[in-house]
Amino acid sequence: MTPEKDALTVQILDKEYRVACEPHEKEALIASAHYLNDRMQAIRDSGKVTGTDRIAVMAALNMAHELLQHQGRKQDYIEGVSSRIRALQDKIEHALQRNKQMEI
Repeated sequence: MTPEKDALTVQILDKEYRVACEPHEKEALIASAHYLNDRMQAIRDSGKVTGTDRIAVMAALNMAHELLQHQGRKQDYIEGVSSRIRALQDKIEHALQRNKQMEI
């Protein structure tokens, strides 16, 4: 462990894991560990998946799927905003050109 990193212990499915992290990332890591623990507990409690490895893989797959969905929505949002900005720029240019023609 480097001097600028802290050692943090998190608990996931009743097991403790020691993780190195930057001091400013501590809260985010704790929140991530809680989220992962909750997801894994839900999968375990459903009774459909047994074994810690399988539960971890299912949780990872579910979380990866959610992440990809959010990224897709974010990209759609960015494209929509960009389209609206281009439309506004076109309107402004058109208005400026009309204004120039009126001055002449």
